[in-house]
Amino acid sequence: MSGLPARPPLPTLPTTVVGSYPVPEWMERLKTDYYRGRMSQAQVDDLHEMAIKAALRDQELAGIDIVSDGELRRDNDIDYFLARMPGVEIAETAKDYYFDYYRARLPAPLAPSRDAPIGLADDFAFTASQCAGPIKFSFTGPFSLAQRVHNEAYPDQRELVLAMARVLNLEARALADRGAQLLQIDEPFLAGYPDQVTTAVEAINLVTEGVDVGWALHVCYGNRYARPLWEGHYDFLFPAVLDAHVDQLVLEFARKGYQDLPVVAKFGWDRGIGLGVIDVKSSEVERPELIAARIRSALELVPADRLTINPDCGLRNVSGAVARAKLAAMVLGTRTVRAELAAREPVAGPPQPIPKTPKTPNPPDTAAEAATTPADRNTVSQGV
Repeated sequence: MSGLPARPPLPTLPTTVVGSYPVPEWMERLKTDYYRGRMSQAQVDDLHEMAIKAALRDQELAGIDIVSDGELRRDNDIDYFLARMPGVEIAETAKDYYFDYYRARLPAPLAPSRDAPIGLADDFAFTASQCAGPIKFSFTGPFSLAQRVHNEAYPDQRELVLAMARVLNLEARALADRGAQLLQIDEPFLAGYPDQVTTAVEAINLVTEGVDVGWALHVCYGNRYARPLWEGHYDFLFPAVLDAHVDQLVLEFARKGYQDLPVVAKFGWDRGIGLGVIDVKSSEVERPELIAARIRSALELVPADRLTINPDCGLRNVSGAVARAKLAAMVLGTRTVRAELAAREPVAGPPQPIPKTPKTPNPPDTAAEAATTPADRNTVSQGV
């Protein structure tokens, strides 16, 4: 390990973010200038570090328990990884707008490597040097990355997904060696391919293999330009996701409503849930009372020691002011419920970090199966 100081333990119902943080308009212009050849790499690196420091400070001031770097080095959820993956070819690296996707192709199989080629451990180390609290480090999973590559190397898409998973396993091992304790795999494309969950889970287990940290899996319905790419229900994940070697599912509920939470309970998910309580596709700031009500409803199905409180997805598409207000409301609502739980049954002993829960087969909880939860929906702007 890296010799970093021990992070403080977490409270009941720890709060966190999913990953991305708002990119101010001035930063968008500068990042676009970089892709047009008007900024050097050193200049854009300085820009990223300044933005990460600001994002960490925002989360600290809001009272977030587990922070992230805001994924501010990344232009979108795909390109940062593909551009650094040996063997992936990107013919045109200039962009009209920094958020655009590259067109990538893989002409030959990914070469085996002993080293982590993407360099995520260095990104984590910078974040760890800037804060004292727990950190969640997220990266896009192999299934979603493979959807943005023209595959000329493997006989089928499954082989490409598994090859990318092996590269990400090297990154995960390097992250753990540098002191990372909570890693999150993001699969934003998975909801669009519900018949391929088994392949995605097989790849996820390759990513996590031999990496002894807490693991989260985030699955949403897309968040490009604050619009969902797909719609549906989380039953498509089951039963395949029960075989995933992860400790927590981080799911989108606030925008869609909480009718999927009994579905997750019905299928026997006995590990952690990252409960989405903030709609990131709306600029309307939720009231703390609404956040508290959403958490109380979830507690009817999931015990407090298995819940983490977070937005539905990354905050990239809202303004900085809205993100700060939403996070502050989320923390206040969570603290209200914490106080209620403490008054009802005081916690014995110090609070513990998010556990790495072993997967044990349990029969479905008939009470959870019968339970229903109100689906409070927000109006979502469909504009680009």
